[in-house]
Amino acid sequence: MGASVLPLGADGFGRVLPTPPELRERRLPTRDVLAPPEDGRFHATVRPLTPGLVRETDLAWSPGCPVGLDELRYLELSFHGFDGRAHTGALVVNASVAGDVVSVFRKLFAARFPLEEMRLVTQADLDAPPTGDGNTTAAYACRPTVGSTTWSAHAYGLAVDVNPFDNPYTKGDLVLPELASSYLDRTWRRPGMIHPGGVVVRAFEDVGWTWGGTFRTVTDLHHFSANGR
Repeated sequence: MGASVLPLGADGFGRVLPTPPELRERRLPTRDVLAPPEDGRFHATVRPLTPGLVRETDLAWSPGCPVGLDELRYLELSFHGFDGRAHTGALVVNASVAGDVVSVFRKLFAARFPLEEMRLVTQADLDAPPTGDGNTTAAYACRPTVGSTTWSAHAYGLAVDVNPFDNPYTKGDLVLPELASSYLDRTWRRPGMIHPGGVVVRAFEDVGWTWGGTFRTVTDLHHFSANGR
């Protein structure tokens, strides 16, 4: 995945193309970067985000970002992959919501809701050309809101994206990820999809977060935020 660069459209994003047949019912196995839980149970750790950890992970943070490292926390969380196995992923979130995020993913693990991967957003990710096939569950990224110059809720560590390929962002003709059009059909229920009243929406609602699937000007099915943006 991520090997074929899309041609750019007039909007500066990759050109929206039909979903490849092999991704129309996406169930790719998870590649372990962190050691999976030995007992197959849910585990969570919350640690300060240090300059050394930023360098080690190439996290998309710099001194010009709107929150400092002391306001962020590094989380390692268990999750179930599409392969049915337990894995360990990493997120960076605002310190004020770290407990809420652990609570959410504890519930998703108990429900065996599948995630393809969970990892930090790196500067290399932000600089990479579009391939339109990403499906990383992620949180912190020092970047603006899509199509805007204002900081995204992700830049404050106050938002989490869950399985973005299975739950695309749409605004007009724009689809992100750009190859995820097959998943605009929400009546075709496939693993990893988020639905109103489903376990993912309920878990985030329980901690007071807003679902991007209810936004008025865009539909952001993978996006959850603590500040409503």
